[in-house]
This record gives sequence, C-alpha cells and structure tokens, in this order.
Amino acid sequence: MINIAIDGPAGAGKSTISKRLAAQLGYIYVDTGALYRAVGLYMLRVGVDIDRADDVSARLDGVDVKLQYIDGTQHVLLCGEDVSDDIRLPEVSMTASKVSAIPAVRAFLFDLQRSIAKDNNVVMDGRDIGTVVLPDAQIKIFLTASAEERARRRCKELTEKGQNVSYDDVLRDIIDRDYADSHREIAPLKQAADAELIDTSNLDLEQSVECLLNFVSKRIGENE
Repeated sequence: MINIAIDGPAGAGKSTISKRLAAQLGYIYVDTGALYRAVGLYMLRVGVDIDRADDVSARLDGVDVKLQYIDGTQHVLLCGEDVSDDIRLPEVSMTASKVSAIPAVRAFLFDLQRSIAKDNNVVMDGRDIGTVVLPDAQIKIFLTASAEERARRRCKELTEKGQNVSYDDVLRDIIDRDYADSHREIAPLKQAADAELIDTSNLDLEQSVECLLNFVSKRIGENE
C-alpha cells in the first residue's frame, strides 16, 4: 500500500488539494482534521468545557464518528448525522485545535486513522500525519501558504457556503490556530524531517494540484 501524508497549518488548502490528488491517483482520501472537528463539534453541542481535558475525556464514550465515502467524496458522520458542513464553522476550528491536544482524544481516533491507511492506498492530511500517525508513509508533504492567503481562501469558501464571516475574524482565528497547533505539548504541528515543503501562496488550486501530482507521481515511480 502507498500512504501519502500531507501536513500543514489550518487553511493551507490541504483538504481541497488532497481530495483532488486522491481522485487523480484513485486513492482514498482521509481528512483527519475532520475527525477532530467532529469531536470538537460534539463537545460544543453537549456543553462541555473544552479547557477541562478530564471533562472532554469523560464524554468521549458518547462520540460516534465515522467516515463515509459517497461517490468518492468523504462525508463525516457524527452520531449518525452528516456534519460535513457544520465542522467547517470558525467556532469549531479553535475547538478542534484544543481537543486535538488532549491525549485521550488522539488515542480515541488514532486506531481509526491507522486502520484505514493499513488496508488502502491513501492520501491522509492533518497536522501530525507524517510525524506521528503515519511516520513510515512513503511520501510526505508539508503544505503551507501565508496566513493572509489562507484567510482569504477560507473567507471565500465560507462565503460561498452562505456563511457571514469577516476577513479580519478569519485571519485572527488562523493566527491563533497556528500558535495553538505549533505550541501544543502533544503532537505539535511541525514539518517531518523527510517531508517535502510546498508553499502554494502564489498558486491557484489547479496549479497547486498539478504541483503535488507531479511530485507524488515521481515519488511513486521511485517506490515501485
């Protein structure tokens, strides 16, 4: 099996680009960030104080999160409800960052992530895929872009979904998320030593996908 690990900060386009890359390769796409967002959304809905790790851990037994693939598209099911859109709300973003720093939450989702990768050719994206979840992945990429460009993209994405957001708020959320992700004690966001750094600040979506596809195709050829 070929495992492709794509890490990077919030809003770098990992999900969109990874989906397209997986489709081009005929691989399964796994958005691990969506799993943490689903846990965060659950905690928000039941009113758990996410700053209290013990309280979050105690409520994990009520979380039923699954990934379902419909016509090649990943859908996130939380307790049977498709929450694929709800988990992208800005308020869920910071919640996801906080719950993902809790060891019990990481352990809760760890086996699910690895079992998918063990049995399939996958493109898996997140914050610590190449460093922690799939340290032996044959291909690793650290995908990034400037905070300003990431905020612009996220605003566009949310506005197109009918959500009323401001650029300043989204930029502030991204900067805060970057700090939280890179400074957390458990599995902080960082580039794996053997990961290829790809900055898409000056690339559009098509150019970004082409850039990754060219790199990955070359590496797959080297691994065959």
